[in-house]
Amino acid sequence: MASLKEIKGRIKSVKSTQKITSAMKMISSAKLHKAQNMVESFLPYEQQLTRILNSYLSAEGGYTTPLAEQRETIQRVALVVVTSNSSLCGAFNSNIISLFAKTHKQYIDNNVEVEIYAIGKKIDDNIRKNYTDVELRNGFNELIDRPEFASSKMIVDKLIADFLEKKIDKVHFLYNHFKTTAVQVPTNEIFLPVSLESNKQATHQHTIDYIVEPSRNELLDVLLPKSLRTKLYSVLLDSAAAEQAARMIAMQIATDNAEDLLKDLSIQFNKQRQQAITSELLDIVGGSEALK
Repeated sequence: MASLKEIKGRIKSVKSTQKITSAMKMISSAKLHKAQNMVESFLPYEQQLTRILNSYLSAEGGYTTPLAEQRETIQRVALVVVTSNSSLCGAFNSNIISLFAKTHKQYIDNNVEVEIYAIGKKIDDNIRKNYTDVELRNGFNELIDRPEFASSKMIVDKLIADFLEKKIDKVHFLYNHFKTTAVQVPTNEIFLPVSLESNKQATHQHTIDYIVEPSRNELLDVLLPKSLRTKLYSVLLDSAAAEQAARMIAMQIATDNAEDLLKDLSIQFNKQRQQAITSELLDIVGGSEALK
């Protein structure tokens, strides 16, 4: 049985940890608010661009592009995996690492070469440790803490160029989608080849009939790559918001658990102290009786 001194030390330690988790929760809450503001600032541009693109695709039934080429034989794929740079965010990173491991195994089992773009220290470290035979492209960890459109555009341009040159046949984005503060959804999204049919189906029933010069097809050749370049940036913003939400929830749970542990330790401490006082009283009474 633990002594009063040991229990008191544990209470002090738990209180110190509780202060840290509570502070981290407040910091994550502030960062989440900032991340949501960034998403909300970028979202209208992305939505408008997507709406215009879908409207053109709906009106131009014969449009084709090399970016939508569905290749019969998949020989090489690129996986763009996004995690965080730090831990203490619950299952945020482990969910993506598990999703990556499953996707990677499916392609390797089918003799498909896999090229990996690791964005985030956690996935970077995991691949370096557990996958020695893959082609790893890294050095993008700063995009997690400070998402930048210019840097994400460089990655997308490289992916598009490799796809058009048939160096890769398919591209996946693996990341956590921010659904609500309490829910982050691990997402495996096919980036290339693009699906023109899904874009058409996403178009509203009433579309705007734009007057286009010189032609719809020429404009779509410009809009489609532009839309693809905004995708990775929006994924980074989405993942950043999901990370802070996951960390905020994890720190809230840790703070609540610390509070429950403090209650249990306080009860144990009081019982121990009461038992010690009772023992001392019995010794005093016994000594008094012996002197009579």
